[in-house]
Amino acid sequence: MGLGDDLMITRFVEQEKKKYPGKQIVIGKLEEKIIYDSLIYKNNPNITPIDKVDRAKPIHFINYHNRNRPYIDYKNSNNNNWQWNMSFSPTPGKLYFSEDEINKAKVILNSAKDYWKKNNNSKFKAIIFFESSSTKIDDNFYYNKMKNKDWGESNWKKLILRLKSDYLIVQSKHEKSKRYDGAYYPSVDFDFRIACAIINECDLFLGPEGGFGHAAAALEKKAVLYFGGWIHPKVTGYKFHENIYFNHPKSPCGTVGYICAHCEEARKSISVNDVYGKIISILSC
Repeated sequence: MGLGDDLMITRFVEQEKKKYPGKQIVIGKLEEKIIYDSLIYKNNPNITPIDKVDRAKPIHFINYHNRNRPYIDYKNSNNNNWQWNMSFSPTPGKLYFSEDEINKAKVILNSAKDYWKKNNNSKFKAIIFFESSSTKIDDNFYYNKMKNKDWGESNWKKLILRLKSDYLIVQSKHEKSKRYDGAYYPSVDFDFRIACAIINECDLFLGPEGGFGHAAAALEKKAVLYFGGWIHPKVTGYKFHENIYFNHPKSPCGTVGYICAHCEEARKSISVNDVYGKIISILSC
């Protein structure tokens, strides 16, 4: 759990700040009085930065941590499978960019446009920001989870090749990212916030369910997201996105403790043509 979780709480924080305008708003583990920080909270006027908190002044503590997420049914979950709270649906969060972040994003996007001009004679129809990999894949727990959530590298490769002649595809770049032919691969690594600032300049986000889906929602951007059969779009998806779900008796499985055969079936059942069609449809709206 990570930056997507942090994004989901920001709209609630905004509401709480209106209720308690005179208090410092912090997020963390209430019972232990631990305050958490996040890249997501940077520049957010509703959250008191961790290094600015004055414990001698009134504090409003939001109890939100990796054992208290509203979309998980902890009572019925175990170490191998998470169960979902199907009565929960997220509200788009908020991101606040600095001028420096906006400028860095524009530099990367301008380089992507130059890349397009050098390799194409026609104008692109739209700009797609694409991310399929996770920075957490070396951890055994997260490897299983991310593998089960993902559509599969071969599917993403085929889709990018199908899109590349009509759409400028800008790929996220970090130390664990995989390079895809047909996508613009920036010359420098950049963090999640810069990636989100780039998404803010694009027409659509493409990738698996996760943090960038929540970022696209916060930025009111279109998105095509692969959910597979791991989690239901009602729980972490947004109605104005195209959420690709594997409707199956075992879905949503929430498998985290092992590689799931049901999730492999989802990968094979959802075709490149299916996802390609969803992208064309949502961009034409």
